Amino acid sequence: MNLQQLRYIHEVARRGLNVSEAAEALFTSQPGVSKQIRQFEAELGVDIFVRHGKRLVDVTAPGRQVLAIAERMLRDADNLRQVGDEFTNEIAGGLSIATTHTQARYVLPRVIRDFMQRFPQVKLSLHQGSPRQVCDMVMSGEADIAIATEAIAEYDELVMLPCYQWNRCIVAAPRHPILKEHPLTLEAIARYPVITYDDAFTGRSLINKAFLGRGLRPNVVLTALDSDVIKTYVAMDLGIGIVARMAYDPATDKALGMADAAHLFESSTTRVGLRRNAYLRGYVYAFIELFAPHLTRRMVDVALAGGGEDYGM
Repeated sequence: MNLQQLRYIHEVARRGLNVSEAAEALFTSQPGVSKQIRQFEAELGVDIFVRHGKRLVDVTAPGRQVLAIAERMLRDADNLRQVGDEFTNEIAGGLSIATTHTQARYVLPRVIRDFMQRFPQVKLSLHQGSPRQVCDMVMSGEADIAIATEAIAEYDELVMLPCYQWNRCIVAAPRHPILKEHPLTLEAIARYPVITYDDAFTGRSLINKAFLGRGLRPNVVLTALDSDVIKTYVAMDLGIGIVARMAYDPATDKALGMADAAHLFESSTTRVGLRRNAYLRGYVYAFIELFAPHLTRRMVDVALAGGGEDYGM
């Protein structure tokens, strides 16, 4: 039994039981992967995969348990390597961040600029996706940090660190009647076509909840995955937009008017998500603290160890 065999079964499962794709990802041959899996199963005394001829078609019941243990062992092996890297080079390496468009476009630029100035030898990778895709990237090891508003709280395997709260605004063509509503109400918004986020994104559930609480059904005519797309169609006067307040910049959004809507919706909380018991290199702590200054190294370590949730936000 060796780590290579664990990597083979893990990658085959991750690739939807496609041995050819797994072999290509691992830079080895398909027969070599198949042979190693057979030897591993023989040593364990159980089949990990269900076979139909030469094809793998499913995972057996004991195989599911074996794969879960293998994933944990591979993570621990990665942590051991990172411990070594930490002591040999504390200012160089890689950091992969998975986040949503709104965070990447409107919040992270300043943080990334400051981080790159402080750690010029760290190579950054920025992956964008829906909140669930972002969490899955961290769970699979593709990314080190998840930054999102929704979904992180739903993943028990992730440690959740609250960073900051934000709310929403209404954007519309400059002469749109909605901008003259004082006070702005949900009833007024519901009178017009609405353009906003897709259901999976950026606090959409709280938008739905607010209207439902007033017995209203907004006329959502278009949904999009990011704020810039929403603002583009709003500028064409195809509807009024409900976007994150951080996504409106009067200097660059001159074709739009804005009305604050914080009094109409519950605040959303952006969080950082980390794999439980992950070993973090020194510069990862530094990035987290640049993004959320109250999240010191001590607080992050307490959270990773399963401590309380008083993060001083």
